[in-house]
Amino acid sequence: MWNRKILLLAAAVLLAGSGPTVAPACAANALAGSIGQLPFAAGADVRPPDARRQGALYRVMRDGQVSYLFGTIHVGAKAFYPLAPEVERALAEAGTLVVELDTRSNDAFQQAVLAHGSYPQGDSIAQHISATTLARLTKALHAVGVTLHSVSQLKPWLLANILMGMELERSGYERSQGIESFLLANAKRHGMAVTELESADYQLSLFNSLGDVDAERYLSESLRELSDGTSIKKARAVIDAWNSGDAAALDTLIHDATTGATVLAEFTRQTLLGKRNPEMAAHIEQIMQGGEVAFVGVGLLHLLGANGLPQLLSRRGYQVERMY
Repeated sequence: MWNRKILLLAAAVLLAGSGPTVAPACAANALAGSIGQLPFAAGADVRPPDARRQGALYRVMRDGQVSYLFGTIHVGAKAFYPLAPEVERALAEAGTLVVELDTRSNDAFQQAVLAHGSYPQGDSIAQHISATTLARLTKALHAVGVTLHSVSQLKPWLLANILMGMELERSGYERSQGIESFLLANAKRHGMAVTELESADYQLSLFNSLGDVDAERYLSESLRELSDGTSIKKARAVIDAWNSGDAAALDTLIHDATTGATVLAEFTRQTLLGKRNPEMAAHIEQIMQGGEVAFVGVGLLHLLGANGLPQLLSRRGYQVERMY
């Protein structure tokens, strides 16, 4: 079995906004540009200028049922805590925590890697990518102390995300300090039920939908962005924008990440957000019909744009109020 730390790093950045919040490709439309187009209640902003307003927090209501929708990032730092007072109050009110994945156990993720992220015995990545890309990958792995032989059965997209995870860790961002980790620890402490919107098997199956050509392009584009510093620059910008709740900054980042003809941008636009968001909205509606107050923490990018979760829930007949 592969090095456990390597798989944890992959888990930290898979599904941008899923964390991968901050994988090389991440996105949707801007908060600021879309809020005015929907029947959201603005609410009075009475918080002091220096108060925290990380990510974005929404109240979702219909027929007397209330739940909360919070944009997270999947890696973090100690300085991110405590979270905004509004978030703390919403958590205290909720009886159920809803996350993309319950990351406290890695067994499901490792099984998903076996099913979708690795080649069978006798096969290896060398048989699926060009000699040029293989040489660039080998160099990038050696730079972080990993041999190609030790990960040769892993697929290109998974190795791209592992390398991104290592880059984030070197920059001081840890999976253990991610918002999901905090929310799950809080749920355990207060006896909250935990519900998943997806499964590790489903999430990795989405990446595995990339054929050999696109999987190599995904890796090649990631290696280029890692090499020239673009990838970590984007990641830091997204993290900083989340930490400040800066919708204008997210506007620029989101546009850049989802435009262009790269596999990274197209996969994020069509699959990581375009396919998953409607499925998540339907699942959230199903959970809300159960009657209990739910606190839904999902990658921030799922909340943004014309097809973000707030907009999709609004179209389903919910009153969606942006709390900050």
